[in-house]
Amino acid sequence: MPEGSPGDQFLYLTTTGRKTGRPREIEIWFVASGGRYYVLAEHFHAAQWVKNLVRNPRVRVRVGGRTFGASARPLDPARDADAWQTAQRLAREKYGWGDGLPVELILDEASSGGGP
Repeated sequence: MPEGSPGDQFLYLTTTGRKTGRPREIEIWFVASGGRYYVLAEHFHAAQWVKNLVRNPRVRVRVGGRTFGASARPLDPARDADAWQTAQRLAREKYGWGDGLPVELILDEASSGGGP
């Protein structure tokens, strides 16, 4: 279950560079719902970190002093309409912005440091 205090504004997402194979970490706003984290890509599929996780969905998530291995996937507006709307709504409530591409982060069951 995602944790992090309500005051946590950012999580740190590490993807594997699709060209270099090296870890690439970004600081990004997030929301939690239904036992998952969601982050939004302002530039949708043009974002470099989204291109990285499409190539390799294994990521590392660091939030609230804890690190988790996870799988990431961009949501599809038709197939994932409910999750898409929920992620955008929660981001608008938390940050005043939520118009990007929602990416779902599915944490590993018993993870404390996995990832790319």
